[in-house]
Amino acid sequence: MIHKKTLSLGLGTAVAGAAAYGLAVRPWLLRWGATDEEIRGPWPGDEITPDAICQATRAITIHAPAGEVWPWLAQIGQDRGGFYSYTWLENLFGARIHNADRILPHLPDRKVGDTIWMTPKERYGGKGCVRIAALEPGRSMVLVSPDDYEAVLRSGRSLGGCWTFILQPLDDRTTRLILRSRGAENERLPARLFGRLVFDPAHFIMERKMMLAIQQRAERRLPGLSAAA
Repeated sequence: MIHKKTLSLGLGTAVAGAAAYGLAVRPWLLRWGATDEEIRGPWPGDEITPDAICQATRAITIHAPAGEVWPWLAQIGQDRGGFYSYTWLENLFGARIHNADRILPHLPDRKVGDTIWMTPKERYGGKGCVRIAALEPGRSMVLVSPDDYEAVLRSGRSLGGCWTFILQPLDDRTTRLILRSRGAENERLPARLFGRLVFDPAHFIMERKMMLAIQQRAERRLPGLSAAA
């Protein structure tokens, strides 16, 4: 009898926890910092993922001109300035990330087709990367997987989704940094469960840290603003 009560209590707790996550936690982390207007979009990258089954839009206000923020975005990558997130966590998976605390000199400008490495080139069969599918310098950068990049060239669509960085100036000294993630058009149930229960919260944790770190770095370059503003 005790065993059955314990089992019922455990099952009830699990169901309640899953419901709370699905109804409150997940919607919050998918739209962290974003306004209703920003969530509605549309934003660059939406046109190549018109039938995405899931979407996350996150945003943060940076007290710096878009021109001061863009260089931090342009140098993301394992072989450039890193991703400004939790280095220790990234490096648990062999990423060998070193996050830059300054704008690196003499880097070539980004262009469509560029590979942005997320791990060293020799790891994971050279698949630890994304490619730039669309670019408007100073404004937006759309990233897709290497396989999806070839699909975009052929058909204009990315079946596996995209990851977009957007700068929206509010005035001469203030910018909204908006990150839009759009998922695949179709996923099997195991992949969908993994995405909702594991990838989504993990991606939120890493992406939020990256956005806060970019905010801190860009604001520090303006006199009179605190690095932690």
